[in-house]
Amino acid sequence: MPPDVDSHRRDLPALLAALVTVFFWASAFVGIRSAGRSFSPGALSLGRLAVGLLVLAGVMVFRGERLPARADLRAAAPALVPCGLLWFGAYNLMLNSGERRVDAGTASMLVNVGPVLIALLAGIVLHEGFPPNLLLGCAVAFTGVVVIALASTTRNAPAGGVALCLGAAVAYAGGVVAQKSALRRLTPLQTIFLCCAIGVVFFLPFAGQLAREAGSAPAGAVGWIAYLGVFPTAVGFLTWAFALARTDAGRLGATTYLVPPLSILLGWLWLGESPAALAYLGGGLCLAGVALSRARRRVRAVPGVAAAD
Repeated sequence: MPPDVDSHRRDLPALLAALVTVFFWASAFVGIRSAGRSFSPGALSLGRLAVGLLVLAGVMVFRGERLPARADLRAAAPALVPCGLLWFGAYNLMLNSGERRVDAGTASMLVNVGPVLIALLAGIVLHEGFPPNLLLGCAVAFTGVVVIALASTTRNAPAGGVALCLGAAVAYAGGVVAQKSALRRLTPLQTIFLCCAIGVVFFLPFAGQLAREAGSAPAGAVGWIAYLGVFPTAVGFLTWAFALARTDAGRLGATTYLVPPLSILLGWLWLGESPAALAYLGGGLCLAGVALSRARRRVRAVPGVAAAD
C-alpha cells in the first residue's frame, strides 16, 4: 500500500476524533462561564474532574483495561505528572478564574494562543520540526483569532482576566507536549485517567468549598458541572488522546483554532452573546488555517522505484 494512502487512512479517524474534542471543548467555555456564577474556580475544577474521573473509571471497567504496569508507569511518570499538574490542574484553575472576568468567547480566543506554543514546543522538545505548512497555518489561524477578538470584544477585558487566560494557554501547551511523551508508554485511556486523577488530587483542598457551594447552587449550575465532567473532560480528552497518539502534537494542536468560532456561536445561542459581523471573517480564517496546517506536501514518485506495502 502506498505510504500516503496508509497515512491518510490513519489520519482520518484522528481528524474525526479531534473534531469531537473541538466541539466539546468549545462548549466548555460556555459551561464554565455559566457554572462559574455559582461555583468558585477551585470548587468548579474539582467537581468537573471528579465527575470525569468516575466516567473514565467506568470506561476502563467496561473495556477491561487495567492500570499500567509499574515499569511503564515509572517510565511515563516524568511526562504524566507534568501533564496532570499543568493541563488538568493549573489550566483549569486559571481558566475558571479568568472566565469570572472575561466572557466565554474572549476567553476561548485568548487560550488559543496555545496551539502556537504547542507547535513551537513540539518542534523543540519532541523534535517534530517546523513544516512550512504548519507555520503558515498557525499564522493564518491566529490572525483569525485576532480578528474575532477585535470584532467581538465590546469593552476592554480586565488585565487580570487576560493574564489568567494567557497563563492557561501556557499550561495547556505544556500539558499537550507532556501528554504526547506519556502516550509513548501508555494507552490513551490510561493516560487520561491518570492525568485526571492527578488533577483531582491537585484540587482536593477545595472539597469543603465544593460541598458548601453545591448545597446552595441552582440545579442548572450543578448540571453544568456534570456536563463538563462527562463530555469536555471524559469524552473530549479521550478523543483528543486517541488523535494525539496518531498524529503530530503541532498539527493536532492547530485544529483547536476551530474552538473560538464555535465558542462564539454557542455563547450566542446559550448566553445571548451576539458576535459582530466581522467575527465571521475571523472564523473563516481559523478554518483556512486549520486546513493549511493539516495539509501534507505531495511526494513525487521516483521513476523505477516501487512503493513499499
